[in-house]
Amino acid sequence: MRVSSSVFASFCLIFELFGLALFLRGFFPVPVKSSFSSKSKLSDLPAEPLAGNGPNASKVPPPLFKRVVIVLIDALREDFVFGPNGAKYMPYTRHLVERGSTHSFVAKARAPTVTMPRIKALTTGSIPGFIDVVMNLNSPALYEDNLLWQAKTAGKRIIFYGDDTWVRLFPKHFLEYDGTTSFFVSDYTEVDNNVTRHLDSTLKRDDWDMLILHYLGLDHIGHISGPHSSLVGPKLLEMDDVLKKIHAALISRETEGSLPNLLVLCGDHGMSETGSHGGSSDPEINTPLVLISPAFKRKVGMEKPSVVEQVDLAPTLLLSLGLPISQNSVGRLIAPVFEGTPLREQLRYLHLNGHQLSCLLRDSTVEYQKEEGYELFRVAEKSHGSWMKLYLEGNTSEVLGNMGRKVLRQYLEALRAMSAALSRQMGKYDMYSMVVGTILLMQTLLLLLLAMPEALSGCAVVDVPVGTALGSLPFYLLCLLCGALHVALCTSAGSSCYFCALPWALVFAVIACSAALLCALVAMAARRLPPGSKSPTKSSSPGWELSELDVLLLAGTVGHTLSLGASSFVEEEHQSWYFLLNTLCLAVFQDVCRKYFRERRRRASQGGGPDSEDDEPLLPSCKENRPLPSIAPGDDPDSSPLAHLGVSRGSEKWLALATPPLTLACCRLLRSLNQTGVQWAHLPDLSHWLNRGTVEARFVYVFVLGILFTGAKDLLRSQLVSAEARLRSRGLWEVYSGVVLLVALLLRAHNLPTLAACLLVQSLMAQFIWKRLHYDAAQTTIMHYWFGQAFFYFQGNSNNIATVDISVGFVGLESYVEAPAIFLTALSTYAGPLLWACHLVCYLSSERDRSSVALGHGCYCFALLRSVPAVFYVLLVTVLRYHLFIWSVFSPKLLYEAMHTLVTALICIFFTFMDQSPPSSRA
Repeated sequence: MRVSSSVFASFCLIFELFGLALFLRGFFPVPVKSSFSSKSKLSDLPAEPLAGNGPNASKVPPPLFKRVVIVLIDALREDFVFGPNGAKYMPYTRHLVERGSTHSFVAKARAPTVTMPRIKALTTGSIPGFIDVVMNLNSPALYEDNLLWQAKTAGKRIIFYGDDTWVRLFPKHFLEYDGTTSFFVSDYTEVDNNVTRHLDSTLKRDDWDMLILHYLGLDHIGHISGPHSSLVGPKLLEMDDVLKKIHAALISRETEGSLPNLLVLCGDHGMSETGSHGGSSDPEINTPLVLISPAFKRKVGMEKPSVVEQVDLAPTLLLSLGLPISQNSVGRLIAPVFEGTPLREQLRYLHLNGHQLSCLLRDSTVEYQKEEGYELFRVAEKSHGSWMKLYLEGNTSEVLGNMGRKVLRQYLEALRAMSAALSRQMGKYDMYSMVVGTILLMQTLLLLLLAMPEALSGCAVVDVPVGTALGSLPFYLLCLLCGALHVALCTSAGSSCYFCALPWALVFAVIACSAALLCALVAMAARRLPPGSKSPTKSSSPGWELSELDVLLLAGTVGHTLSLGASSFVEEEHQSWYFLLNTLCLAVFQDVCRKYFRERRRRASQGGGPDSEDDEPLLPSCKENRPLPSIAPGDDPDSSPLAHLGVSRGSEKWLALATPPLTLACCRLLRSLNQTGVQWAHLPDLSHWLNRGTVEARFVYVFVLGILFTGAKDLLRSQLVSAEARLRSRGLWEVYSGVVLLVALLLRAHNLPTLAACLLVQSLMAQFIWKRLHYDAAQTTIMHYWFGQAFFYFQGNSNNIATVDISVGFVGLESYVEAPAIFLTALSTYAGPLLWACHLVCYLSSERDRSSVALGHGCYCFALLRSVPAVFYVLLVTVLRYHLFIWSVFSPKLLYEAMHTLVTALICIFFTFMDQSPPSSRA
C-alpha cells in the first residue's frame, strides 16, 4: 500500500497515541485499596489485646469532641501562618498558635498537589493516584470509605459551603450545602463572600455536627499574581477574621459537662513561587494544620510545629469522633491529640490504628509478614495484652505505668513503619498494559525509521506492505500465539488488568494490528537489505551526504533524548534547549558567513559573478534534483526578499549576517523573562517587574498598536502593489495570523515580549536564512521544532505541573465551561510549539522554489522528532518505576510527553490536509 509521507506520519502518530494511552493507564497505579468492598463498621473492630482467658474488653473509646468545624483555605502555605509574616497577616491565628489551646503541625501533602486528590487524601487517609490530576477537572463521586460517609452513617449532620468539588465527590452527604465554582480563577472576592455569608446564621444553629468550609480566594490570587502579590495580605486578614468569628462562636456555645468542640484550620496544598501548584516543591507540599479545642493544654509560647503527613488527619478525626478508621487509610494517629486521655484509651486508639494498617498491608503485600512494621505491631500487640492483664488485675504500681509507656512507643514505631511501607507502595503497576503499550510504541518508531529513505525521497511516497503482511502465514500464527498468551495471562493474573478488561473485539483488533505491523517491519527490513552479497550502489540506493548542520541537528536531537535519563536534566530541560538553540544560531551564522564571504571569493576567483551564489544551494545536503516551478513574468526568484521595501542587495547581506546574533540576543532576553525549572525558579526575573499594573497596560497598548500598524501596512501594500498570490498561501497566512491574535489574547501581559520576539525571529530567519541559504524541508523542520521547544520554556513552562496557567481557560468566559477551558489552557501552554509549527506549514507552502513534497517531508520529520523521545522516555520510566523521584520528576514529564504527542498528532493531521491539495495549487 503506497501512501504519502504526511498520511503515513499521521497514521503512525495516531497509532502511537493509542499505545501511549494504554501505557499511561498501566503506569499510573491504582491506589492501594483493601480487598474488602464494604466500609469499616464499629462491629468489626477488634477487641483489646488480652493475654490469658479473661473476658476481652471490646469497648470502643468514647468520642473526644461534640462538634467539628473544618476551615480549609485553598493554597494556604505553612509560612503564611508560621512564617515571619504570620503575625502580621493572621494575628489572631498566630496568637492561638503561640498562646492558645492548640496543636500546630506542618502537614506534608503528596504530589500531585491539586485540589481533588488532596480532598481525597484528607477525607480517606489514602494516597490518590497520580492520574487524579487529570480527573481534577471533572471530579466523579467518591465511593471509597471516607470520613464523611462514616459520619453520615453514624447519624452526624454535615453542612458544607465552598468549592463545589466536595459536592461532586460526596453527593447526598450534606444536610445543607452551597457550592462555588473552583476553576473561575479571576474571582477571588465573591467566591469567598459566598461562603462567609452563611456563617452568622449557621453558627447559631444546633442542627449540625460537622461544618466544612472551603475558601478558594487565596488560591485564585496565587494563580493570578503569585504568593507575593499585594492581594495576599488582605485575603489572609479576611481569613483570620473568619477564624476568629468561628472560634468565638464555638467557645460561647461550650457548656459544662458536655464534650468540647474542635476547630481545624488546614490547607489542601501550598503555592509555588509563581503562584501555581501541582508539583512537589516545599512551598507546594508544606501546609499548616492547626487543631484548636479547649480539650488541649494552653501553650506558653511559640513552638516549632511538628511535621505530620496530610493523610494523618483522617484517622485522627475519625477516632476522635468515635468512628472506625476508613479501610484504605495509610495515615497514622496524631498522638498529641489523644495525650489528654487515660493511658488505656491511648493504647486502644493506637491498637485500632495498627490493626487497620496491618489489614491493609496484608491485603496489598504478598510477603507482609516480613515487613518491619508488621512485626513491630505484633510485638506491640503482645506487650499490650500483657499490660492489659496487669491493668485488669488492679495493679497500680509504677511498673504498670512504665510498661504502658513502653507499649505506647512500640505502637508509634509500628504505625510509622507500616504507614511508610504503604505510602511507598502507593499502588500496583499494571505491567501487562505497560508492556503492550510499549510494544506498540516501539513498533511504530521502527516503522518510521525504516520508512525514512522513502518518506524523504523526491516523490515522498511510502510503500507499506500491509497487503503482504495480512496475507502471510506468520501473521495468522502471531495472532494465534498472542491471543493464546493474552488468554493465559488474563485468566492467571492475580490482580486486575486494564487490557484484560477491554472488550475482546478491541483486544483482537490491537493484536491483529500489532502482528501486521511486525510482519510489515520484517518485510520492509528485508527490502532494505541488498540482494545476495551485492552491496547497494548509488544508482540503486542514492546515498545521503551530511553537512555540518545536519550533524549538529542529529547530534542535538539524540543528545537531548538521552539527557532525559537523568532527573536533573528533566527538571532543568529548558537549559538543554537553550544550549541547543544557541549552538544552532552559531552554526547558522557560520553558514551565512560562508555564503556571503568565503563562497563569494571562491566563485569570483573561478570567474563567476559576485552574486552567482544565489542561483543554487550551497549546502551539500540541500542540492535536491527538483524541477523549479514556473515563474510569472516579473517574479524574479533571485530578487531580494525586501526589494519592494527599497532594501538593496548589499544591505540585505548585512541584515542576514545580523540575524543569528539578533536571534541570540532575543533568546538571552527571553531567558531572563521567566525563571523556570526547579533550581533557579525562585530567583527574580523580568516578569516580576513587568507584572506591575501600569507597565502591563503599556505593554498591552504597545503590542496592540504594533498589530494595527502591521495590518495597516499590509492593507496598503495590497492596494498599491499589484502582485499575484495563491489562494491557499493567503489562507494559510490568515489562519496563522488568527492563531497569533488568539495567543496574544491568552498570554499574560509580561509574556507578550515572548510573542513579539517569536514573530521577529520567524520573519528574520525566513527572509534571510532559510530562503537565502536554501535549507531543505527536513533541516527547516528540525530548526522549527527546536525553536518551538525553546519557546515553550521561554513562556515560563517547565516539566512541573505547577507551571500550567489555568487562569487563561477563563478568558472571555463568564463561568466555567469545561471544553473551552481545557482548549484555551492547552493552547496557551503549547503556544510556542504551535506557532512555530503553523509558521512551518505557511513557509513550506508559500515558497515558490520548494519541491511539491516539502510538506510531506516536514510532516514526517515532525512525527519522527516526537516519536524518538516519547518512546525512549516510556522505556526509561518503565525501568525507573521504583526510582526515588518517579512521582515528583519523571511522572509529570511523562504527562507532558503524552500531551505533546497529542498536539504533534493534530499538527501532522493539519499537514496531511494541506498536503492533499490538487497539484495545480502547488505551483
